[in-house]
Parts: sequence; C-alpha cells; structure tokens
Amino acid sequence: MKKFVLDLLFPALAVVFAFVLGGGIVLVMGDSPLAVYELFFSSAFGSLDGISYTLFYATPLIFTGLAVAVAFKCGLLNIGAEGQLTVGAFAAAWVGFTLTSLPSPLLLPACILAAMLAGALWAAVPGLLKARFGAHEVINTIMMNFIAAGLVSYLVQYHYREAGDPILQTHEIVPGAWLARMHRLIPAIPERIPLSLGFFIALLACAAVYVFLWKTKWGYELRAVGSSPTAAEYGGISVPRNMVLAMALSGALAGLVATSEVLGYRHRYYDGFSPGYGFTGIAVALLGRNHPVGIVLAAILFGALIRSQLFIGIFTDRVSKDLTIVLQAVIILCVACEYPVRAAFARLTKSEV
Repeated sequence: MKKFVLDLLFPALAVVFAFVLGGGIVLVMGDSPLAVYELFFSSAFGSLDGISYTLFYATPLIFTGLAVAVAFKCGLLNIGAEGQLTVGAFAAAWVGFTLTSLPSPLLLPACILAAMLAGALWAAVPGLLKARFGAHEVINTIMMNFIAAGLVSYLVQYHYREAGDPILQTHEIVPGAWLARMHRLIPAIPERIPLSLGFFIALLACAAVYVFLWKTKWGYELRAVGSSPTAAEYGGISVPRNMVLAMALSGALAGLVATSEVLGYRHRYYDGFSPGYGFTGIAVALLGRNHPVGIVLAAILFGALIRSQLFIGIFTDRVSKDLTIVLQAVIILCVACEYPVRAAFARLTKSEV
C-alpha cells in the first residue's frame, strides 16, 4: 500500500514543485504568478476551444508515451520514437496519395496499418541488434532517428513533392484517407480545430496496451524480461524474442502519431512536423509511471503547456512563453530524482519502497 501511495505521490509532487518554482521565477521577473497561471489554465481548459487544442496536442504524446512505456517494461529504453513516427507518418501519407483506387473503408485502415508497420519495422532493427549482438538500443535508436529524417526528407524532396511547391511536403492524400475531425461528432467544436478521431484511437491504444501488458501471457513474459532477464530465461521465456517484440510494438505505437498529424490534420506528410514528440514522450512515460492511465494524464498536462505557450508569450508583460519549457524541464528533473529520494526515504523508515 505504501508503495502504491508513493507511486502516485511522486509525480504529483513533481508537478506541484515545478509550478511553485515557476511561480518564483515569474515573481523574480516582476510579474504576477497568479495572473500567469490563471492565463495558463484558462487558455488550456477554460473554453471548448482550449480543451480541444489541449487534447489535440496531447494525442501524439499519448502515442509516444505508450511507445516508450512498452519498451521500458521490457527493460529497453527507446529513444527512437522520433524516427519511428517520422517513417510511420510518411508511410501513411504515401498510401493515402498512392493507393487512391481503394474505397475509403479500405484506404483509411490501410494508411493506419502502413504507419504501424513502418514504425514497427524501424524499431525492430535496433531491437534485433540488441537481441542478437547486445548492441545498446539507446545508441542504435538515436542513429535510426537521423537515418529516418534524412531518408524521408530525400524521398519527399526528390520524389513526392508537388512541382514548384516551396514547402517540403508530399502530395495531399485523397479525402477517402482523411480521419474525421471531432466537429463531426461534437458540432459545438468549430471545424477549424484540428482535433480528430485520432484522440479516440490514442485512448483505444491505451486500453490495448493495458490488456496486452497485464492481461495476456505475452505481456507477462515481456514484463518478466524487463524485471529480470536471467530469471525469465531460467523460466523458459525467450529474452531475444521479447526484446524484438517490445521494440516492434513500441515502434508501431509511435507510428500511430500519423493518425493525428497526417490523416486527421495536415492530410499530407510535412517535413519536420514533429516538434520533438518522440523525445517528449519519454517525459510523458516517466511522469505517467509507464501506465496507460498515467500516460494519458501526463500527456494532457504537457498538451496544456504547449497550448498555453502562445497566450503566455502575448498576454503577459515580462514572462516569455519559454516558461512552459522550464516547467517541463523541472518536472522531468523531479521525476529523475525519484529513485534517490525513495532510497533515502527507505533508509529513514527502514522499509522497502
């Protein structure tokens, strides 16, 4: 019970401490912390527009947070979600503007499947190298990020860009591959807001990850490898197979970012569309305790920080929009300090936490 309470307490304290420290920074700069935070909450949650944009920004972070969490449950650190979502987004767009003869009931699922397969294959490479040769997945996934960025940029620039288009982006996908925006389900949401059904796909992905990890034999084996590869192998579990599986599933989840960014929003692949979703997903997974419910909550918090940047930069006297980046950094640092704090707490209380 104590461990469960601490699992909930540390992320909450990290957020509270970050906002308190941020308030101190605002005060030193000569502005009002209450006014700044009122602007933050009102812009992110104070209107239907604000909530919709917050959920839109949170959607790709849910996918990348899940991607990092699945790999971490197997004892792997996937730093390559950025590359995996890049190839996934390009694959979805390619199917959307190439297989135009397919009817919409087939084309849209084909685009989603292509995004997942591309991400899975891209992540399976470092997984296989880890399982077969012991090559560290952190190094390999980082290198794969650069390869993905360069390869996709080359394909877009020289093969799939509209003639004369000054923007590095592909052809537009056909309407049959578009993912419906939320205003079709909730008419009160303006059509201009890019929140799409990708958010519900993200929630379904959360449910699927939970069921897989905690309710299936394969998820149990994957978590067993993450807890102790030696014990798992002694129990007859294939460690290499689970490493490759974990990385492939992680990449497939990262590739699903395409549902929100390509199929639901831009309707094409736009080079550099990600402001670092893959890396922010690491923070989301850490803050969310690598649990789907926690990841959703953490992604919404980070989505709110992204949403409020513009408003804080415009409507405050001395505070820059970079305050939200400071808050993100402090939250990450606090979460990173959790294990030393837990160890100190355990020594003081002479208990296992």
